[in-house]
Parts: sequence; structure tokens; C-alpha cells
Amino acid sequence: MTLALWILGAYLLGSIPTSYLAGRYGAGLDLREHGSKNVGATNLYRVLGWRYAIPVGLFDVAKGAMPVLLVMPRVEQDWMPLLVGVAAVTGHVFPVFLRFRGGKGVATAAGVVLALAPASLAASAVVWLAVLALTGFVSLASILGAATFPVAVRLLDPHNVYTFAVGIGLATFIVYTHRSNIRRLLAGTENRFGRRRRAAHRDAS
Repeated sequence: MTLALWILGAYLLGSIPTSYLAGRYGAGLDLREHGSKNVGATNLYRVLGWRYAIPVGLFDVAKGAMPVLLVMPRVEQDWMPLLVGVAAVTGHVFPVFLRFRGGKGVATAAGVVLALAPASLAASAVVWLAVLALTGFVSLASILGAATFPVAVRLLDPHNVYTFAVGIGLATFIVYTHRSNIRRLLAGTENRFGRRRRAAHRDAS
């Protein structure tokens, strides 16, 4: 299989709108009309709870990790799996099956970096959990967790130039997908994670 086919396959896998499908076929609702109206696992939790969000979040992680792990032993150049991983994240954020309006890419990007540099992902996860626990903002935790990854790669594996570069790219992309959240954070109107599910239920009623 050529690299182009791997990239296409990863993009299509990433495009599977798991949160949307879970809401549509599991609860009979369109996630784009409830909560924050984002088709990501966080909004799925706000609207339908952990029972839906946990399996969907794990599948979103797998969408990033699986194509990278599959392509690694089949290519010779170290940079090739990175492109496949980026394609999976791109598919999640811009899914062909939902008119290119998808989630924010955090879980799928986490799957990619889990396959590439698990120790660095662990550092990012610690930051994500700490920020979420201290502030209650999922968006801020995601942004700072993503920003931690390339720093961790640089410290833990300084010779891994390709993964460092992709880490910077993914972190920048995560900031981009959270631009509306950043505006709300600066304006002081971003809701905290513990309070947002109640608001989502009001939207859904």
C-alpha cells in the first residue's frame, strides 16, 4: 500500500463521526443541535453523560493511534507515520461525512502521540488533568496539554526531530480548533466542565 493510500485511509477513519453517530443512533438526537453543538466527546458527555462519552472518547483515541501503529512497520522513513497521524486528526476535525465540520481533535491527536511518544503523552496528560482539576476548563486543559507535548518530546527525546515538529503542528492546530473557547476564556464567559452538563440538559429540553 502506498503512502497516499495510508493517508487517505487515515483521513477516512478519522472522519468517522463517532460522537454524532452515538447521539443519533444511541439516543435519537443530533448532537449539533444540543449543548455546545460540537460533535466531540466533551459535548457528548455534556448532553448524554459518561455512558456514551467514554467509549466514544476511546474510539476517537484509537482513530489516531491505529493507523500510525499499522503503518510504522510497513514504511522505511520515520516521517511517514507522522503524516498518517496528521491525516487522522484532520479527518476528525474536518470529516467528509459531516460536511467538514467535526470535533476539535484532542482525543484523536492524543491517539497519534500515544503511538509516537507515549512518555511525552503521559506528561501532557498530567498537565491536562492538573489544569482541569484546578480550573474546571476542558478547553484550557486541552490547549495547555497539547502545548506540553512538543516540550516533553524535546526534553525526553531531543533527537526525535520529526515527532517534535509534528507535536508543534498538532499543538498549533489544537489552539486553532479552540479559538472560540479562547475568546470566551478571555471574556470570562467560558463555562466550567462541572457546570456545563446541566446547561446542556436545558438546551436539550
